[in-house]
Amino acid sequence: MASDSPHSVVEPSERPSERADAPVALEFDGVTKRYGGTTAVDDLSLSVREGEFFTLVGPSGCGKTTTLRLIAGFERPTDGTLRFGGDDVTGVPPEDRDVGVVFQNYALFPHMTVGENVAYGLNFADPPNGLSSAERVRELLELVDLEGFEDREPENLSGGQKQRIAIARALAPGPEVLLLDEPMSALDAQLRERLRLQVKAIQRELGITTVYVTHDQEEALAISDRLAVMRAGAPEQVAPPRKIYRRPESRFVAEFVGDNNVFSGTVTAVEDSSGGPLATVDVGPECFTVAVDDADASVGEVVSFCVRPENLSVDERRRDDHGHLETNATTATVVGAEFLGEQTRVHLEWGGRELLVRTTDPLSGDVVLRFDPDGTHLIPDS
Repeated sequence: MASDSPHSVVEPSERPSERADAPVALEFDGVTKRYGGTTAVDDLSLSVREGEFFTLVGPSGCGKTTTLRLIAGFERPTDGTLRFGGDDVTGVPPEDRDVGVVFQNYALFPHMTVGENVAYGLNFADPPNGLSSAERVRELLELVDLEGFEDREPENLSGGQKQRIAIARALAPGPEVLLLDEPMSALDAQLRERLRLQVKAIQRELGITTVYVTHDQEEALAISDRLAVMRAGAPEQVAPPRKIYRRPESRFVAEFVGDNNVFSGTVTAVEDSSGGPLATVDVGPECFTVAVDDADASVGEVVSFCVRPENLSVDERRRDDHGHLETNATTATVVGAEFLGEQTRVHLEWGGRELLVRTTDPLSGDVVLRFDPDGTHLIPDS
């Protein structure tokens, strides 16, 4: 019986990325890949831990797919070293690397049945755990919720089913590393969401080191233990999803990952409070107070002032009972709205700039907004 329901998924606290003692599965050491005068990957140094779901995310042309192809052995570095488990595999051909690859376009053999497609990799390697080829095929089809599909033809399957068959085929020889190159980009939104839950659950169940490539930031946040936000052939930031979202380290990451309001500003004061240090930032036309870590802001410093739409709240008052202007409040004018079901994405004009807010209530005209000091983030301008 075929099903689109995912396996159970472990809680974030169980993720391998949170185990500081997890050994390194693969490592880039100063890897560069050039094509003529074009540098696709630029002095890349990063590591992926054993059992980790690691995602490369970024805009087109940032080097994420080339990085994946370097791991697979389809490309050889111009400079630098690539290691698997500490062993140098820089010059090792693809067939001698213990990796499985899932492509964007499924790449199933149309003249083979589902069972024959899954078993194809077993022509070059024995099934793991002493299983026969037929037993391994049945085991994997059950894992991807397609048991009983052995004799089906690929042309009669849906896009999601085809991609799950491609995953089963990549897993058949029992590789140490699984590589997925934008495997869901051709699927509709609902199917992508279901399939990414299944992929995540399968990876957890097998504990296989996985490197995933996508341009979809939402997908990257939802599925990863850690992710690298790529830009111009190198990672701009490598961190767990929550840190990438809440504490971006560059303006590029802040603007690329999710909706964000990002403005240039200048720190005008830093003072201690009972809840920790607070910085006052002049972003023009007004000043706002921001919670900072260990006073990591200095007076006169130019910064990017970042606040997510969900960290802005709508208030009926801007002045206190004595008529004084309240801290972290401002007035903006609604210029448009997008109804998204449970929330509405509201576009506002504020001091000649656009501001985004997410709210459950319809808004119109002039509104008063409050900035949450703990939900606002400063990035030093480089």
